[in-house]
Amino acid sequence: MDFSLFYFANDSSEESASGRYGVLLAGARFADRHGFAAVWTPERHFHPFGGTYPNPAVTGAAVAAVTERVAVRAGSVVAPLHHPARIAEEWSVVDNISGGRAGVSFASGWHPVDFSLRPEAFEKRKSVMAETIEQVRALWRGEPLSVTDGVGRPAEIRTFPPPVRGELPVWVTSAGGVETFRAAGELRAGLLTHLLGQDLDELAGKITEYRASHAAATEGERGHVVLMLHTLVGEDRERVRDAVREPMTAYLRSSFHLIAKSMPDIPADFDIDSLDPEDLDFLLERAFDRYFETGGLFGTVEDAARMVDRLRDIGVDEVACLVDFGLPDQQILDGLHHLARLRETVRQGAAR
Repeated sequence: MDFSLFYFANDSSEESASGRYGVLLAGARFADRHGFAAVWTPERHFHPFGGTYPNPAVTGAAVAAVTERVAVRAGSVVAPLHHPARIAEEWSVVDNISGGRAGVSFASGWHPVDFSLRPEAFEKRKSVMAETIEQVRALWRGEPLSVTDGVGRPAEIRTFPPPVRGELPVWVTSAGGVETFRAAGELRAGLLTHLLGQDLDELAGKITEYRASHAAATEGERGHVVLMLHTLVGEDRERVRDAVREPMTAYLRSSFHLIAKSMPDIPADFDIDSLDPEDLDFLLERAFDRYFETGGLFGTVEDAARMVDRLRDIGVDEVACLVDFGLPDQQILDGLHHLARLRETVRQGAAR
């Protein structure tokens, strides 16, 4: 099991004591020194929740400049919002700055407001994503892309600078739809997902579908499954619970329409917007308890190691630890030391 750090930024309207990107860069340096697999930054537009990261190539370049070993990944690039040549150019710069450590998870996007950047791509966003992935891969290998130039003439372009790595590591980001899991396999890509809207049993079945699809497309290769989990590991389970309750509940509130899909208490056809505030608070309390126990990497090293065992059993290859979901900066950074202990505990257990 590999471990990586994932960033999303709880409230981009407020600047913390260490600056908007202080925890990102400090955490990246820590991950680099302690053998973590990667640092992921997302693409998020027009909203305080996550809006610190409108361009993962920019934040990825910053991470690349202050690290030496850890992989630098987008989690993710919303492919339909961008020309494939622009994606290839930007991430080739990251690959050069990092010495060949760049990787990209692609997403189709879902929020209509995001598509203010490219409204014509919204209806066909899933097919556009698949086409963009193949175009970026081809450009990365130095192949030409057929385009129409500014005066309407056909032309061919190649992107520069050439990357360090010959093939771009690629993932597909899925919110849980099994068809996206299958599509990731068909595209010969890795898979990046989370537990909002799905539980571990559901995820296990979808990973099986992904593995079969990937094997069929690659003559037997397994692919690579990354699971993003909210993470805080500490010395005392109840202190961790108290620390994450408020920020995690706020996070769940912001994503409640998605979370409700996986809550057995709520019928599939129920109008969530009709809930009274008191009823919503009650359901959020239930959701927090459920996610603390089964949807995150919370508690002591021993607690988290048991969760990792379950994830390994269902086929997860890497845990992307989402650390900046509203906790104080110093608490995030202190938690990384316990997370490093968890990584070593898991590695030693696997070696026995």
